[in-house]
Amino acid sequence: MVAFALTPPAQAHLDITGSDEKFPVRRIYCIGKNYVAHIIEMNADERDPPVIFMKPTDAIVKNGGEIPYPVFTTNFHYECELVVALKSGGYDIPVSEASSHIYGYAIGLDMTRRDHQAAALAKGLPWEVTKGFDHSAPIGPITRVSDCGILTSGHVRLKVNGEVKQDADISLMIWKVDEIISKLSEQHKLMPGDIIMTGTPAGVGAVVTGDVLDCSMDGVQPMQVRIGPKAA
Repeated sequence: MVAFALTPPAQAHLDITGSDEKFPVRRIYCIGKNYVAHIIEMNADERDPPVIFMKPTDAIVKNGGEIPYPVFTTNFHYECELVVALKSGGYDIPVSEASSHIYGYAIGLDMTRRDHQAAALAKGLPWEVTKGFDHSAPIGPITRVSDCGILTSGHVRLKVNGEVKQDADISLMIWKVDEIISKLSEQHKLMPGDIIMTGTPAGVGAVVTGDVLDCSMDGVQPMQVRIGPKAA
């Protein structure tokens, strides 16, 4: 028998704007189909219950990082969205109390293997292969609520090589942040360190090796990442 050591991966952390401290990430929850214009471009129905899925924490790519072009796709898409970081949680959180659990906000990308997503949806299969792969969760530094306040409006923007591709106000979200937190807590015990990607507006599209993605949200620290060579 060959002996080997199992070394668990280090816990994922996000930078906190204006602090040397780090935000330890427990889980990454994601919300799909949360802007009407994006639902229309994806040929889906409006105001369905929130679509909830997850990404692994080791899929995080930090500001300034590189996303290797992933294997198992030829149609690699960006989805820029507001990210919410939680300082506390629980089950069955009322909408009226949801904002008290927010630690801060960031901008993020839900990177997607779009070609396989279409196939999974057509067959009623899970989304994991399309959403939960390596380097699929670029997330910028967290801006604390104490610095930016509770955000109910402000523009999410994405530029690819300097050209604006997505630009929409978070007030247009079908399920607002407080509602998302409450709905998630019906199914999961939310905990400190959980982060929520709140859904993307219209304008999603493909990227290729060499593309530079600049993501921003009013009042939140911006993020830039680059698409690298194909993953080995």
